[in-house]
Amino acid sequence: MKNYLATFILDTRKHQDSMESLFEHIKTGIATVGGEVQDLKDLGSKDFVRITDRKMPSGNYLQVTFKAAPEGPAALQDRFRLDKAVNRILIQAV
Repeated sequence: MKNYLATFILDTRKHQDSMESLFEHIKTGIATVGGEVQDLKDLGSKDFVRITDRKMPSGNYLQVTFKAAPEGPAALQDRFRLDKAVNRILIQAV
């Protein structure tokens, strides 16, 4: 098991659920790929430096520290690839 830091940019434009329910959705997604969440930080909403979509000039940032097998980050990106609530994911080994 290795330690990873994942930064999620969430797209909440079409989501009526609370942020806590989105956080739980991310936690269960990490658990589904065999990961173990250690820490969760809500960084709030931030404006993008370079806007790729005029309808989405900002996003909610979430940092998650978790443990997973070496194939865990690829499985996690594949898990959230088609999820409309997750705009982008950056995963770094810590």
